[in-house]
Amino acid sequence: MVQYEIEKPIKKYLSDLSKKIRSSFIEEKLRTLSEIFSGKIVFSTSFNIEDQLISHFILDRKIPIKIFTLDTGRIFKETYKVWSDTNKFYNHSISAYFPDPNRLEKFLSEKGPNSFYENVKNRTKCCFLRKVEPLKRALKGNLIWITGLRSEHSIERKELNDLEWDANYNLIKYHPLFDWNLKKIEKIIKKYNIPYNHLYNKGYLSIGCAPCTRSVKYGENYRSGRWWWESNSVKKECGLHFKNLESKK
Repeated sequence: MVQYEIEKPIKKYLSDLSKKIRSSFIEEKLRTLSEIFSGKIVFSTSFNIEDQLISHFILDRKIPIKIFTLDTGRIFKETYKVWSDTNKFYNHSISAYFPDPNRLEKFLSEKGPNSFYENVKNRTKCCFLRKVEPLKRALKGNLIWITGLRSEHSIERKELNDLEWDANYNLIKYHPLFDWNLKKIEKIIKKYNIPYNHLYNKGYLSIGCAPCTRSVKYGENYRSGRWWWESNSVKKECGLHFKNLESKK
């Protein structure tokens, strides 16, 4: 029986939901959520190291949660490899969502292939077409979205909680690793020989599109390798978890 009617004030609803999934094990929390939101729960993976751990929790325990990724058309070859390796490792096919070809063709014809380097407006437009719009299609009809966000990723994510309401997509977001540190994740990845992106070994701690990602230097923050040419005053988000400049278009 599907039990996902959200009738109470959202803060009270999230508080009650948090009590229902109270457990020491993320696998148990994920299974409980899959029962409460049966058929209406999804996990988005970019194949970063934390996403690989969440995929392991879901696929190893055969928890009925759909996993999808956004293929922007400009991801690293190493990302495609870990995608393929993950499918083989768990005997599973991760779904893919792509940009709308007509809108992307128009943008590239007008602005060129690398206009995102020119200004933030072009960059956020590119992110919107390649990520945000496909995400909207992927999330449509679902009530809970699982992510790999962690509080140590950035200042903007520092106050992150495990459950939150996302008014942009009108659903609940669950961040199972929100308070985990990187060493804890690495330990489990190694223990179970979970496939991961080997760019990580070269200092790529947050891996997005190839033209927009570089390795992180010693002392830099986790996401400093994303859109590195932009001013430090610009929030380093693509729009998936932050209200995008193009979100109303």
